[in-house]
Amino acid sequence: MKKTIISIAFSLIIGWTIAGNDLIPAETPVQTITLKGKVVDFNSGESLTGVEVAIEGSTIKTYTDFDGNFEIKDVKPGNYNLVASYISYNNSLVENFTAADTDNNVEIKLQSSN
Repeated sequence: MKKTIISIAFSLIIGWTIAGNDLIPAETPVQTITLKGKVVDFNSGESLTGVEVAIEGSTIKTYTDFDGNFEIKDVKPGNYNLVASYISYNNSLVENFTAADTDNNVEIKLQSSN
């Protein structure tokens, strides 16, 4: 009799645990976007290759391509500070750049430190 009660209790606990998992709502996937932009020389407007573009306060960074373009993928919508740094140029900070669902392009102008 004691074994029967224990096995019934154990079965109920297992059943509630399994049934309870069906009641937990699945997490909604977080929507992400891609930040895009271009880095150019402040004076000449020429594209700069190999510029580091980072989201301030994070480890997320990328580098510009041969045309000065960059992309940072899988970013949550919100406001970010972008920092661009390049050898022999002053760092540039774009404050409170709004990353939204559309039109996430930014042009960053770097001024030579010479």
